[in-house]
Amino acid sequence: MRERGNTMFEKVNPCHPDKVADRIAGALVDMAYARAINPCIAVEVLIGHGDCHIIAETSVCLDMSEVFETVHRIAGNVYVDYVEVQQDRHLSDNQADGVRCGDNGIFKGMPLTDEQKRLSAIARGIFDVYPYDGKYILDGERLIICQSNARDEVIRTAYPFAIVNPLGPWSGGTDVDTGATNRKLGSDMADSVTGGGLHGKDLSKADVSVNIYAFLKAQETGEPVMISCAIGDETVDGRPYAEIVEIARKYIRSVGGFEKFAEWGLVR
Repeated sequence: MRERGNTMFEKVNPCHPDKVADRIAGALVDMAYARAINPCIAVEVLIGHGDCHIIAETSVCLDMSEVFETVHRIAGNVYVDYVEVQQDRHLSDNQADGVRCGDNGIFKGMPLTDEQKRLSAIARGIFDVYPYDGKYILDGERLIICQSNARDEVIRTAYPFAIVNPLGPWSGGTDVDTGATNRKLGSDMADSVTGGGLHGKDLSKADVSVNIYAFLKAQETGEPVMISCAIGDETVDGRPYAEIVEIARKYIRSVGGFEKFAEWGLVR
């Protein structure tokens, strides 16, 4: 059995197709918060091979031209199929008399290991030089770097013991692969993954706020954090749910909004 601090970890960068989908979803949540203090919104994105399909369940109407401009800014010249529907009345009514838990769920916060921090730093360093689709794995001292549109010899010079692009040079991106929201939770959350995804949702959703709260608490205490909650709960982990939402709101603001949060997730 591996000791803590020597666990396998995988990280992808913001141009991985799944992260492109997360970033688009996050950008639409940012739009909703520009229109209301506490909107209700849930966004799913599927993108690949020139097409981008979006379904947004929302309590506020988004500007379709702004949606299209945002997709093109993040993903390039793709066809956009956008469907917007009203948030379910029962879900919206749950927030009518104040901020209450918007999900049933179980949540776990785990302190990051040295290996997870190390790989995150490697991923960000490579992405600073090559801002294109990439995936990175660290298993003990075994480092695997798959970086598109890169000069392999440059990466090998920086990381001489790494396995670099095992199949040779590649182009990557959504022209090669398909991306979908919340499909890289291991990269975003490391050992804190349970069931719910972080992206494309407003702060009333426990998948966002309780996951952020549990993760931050685990980093602060150095201990695992386990939390469960039911939709409609006014108190979670012994704290008013509104307080947990404000902790998450402050964190999202600190990283630059929901789109920026989607770039690297909680493991930054």
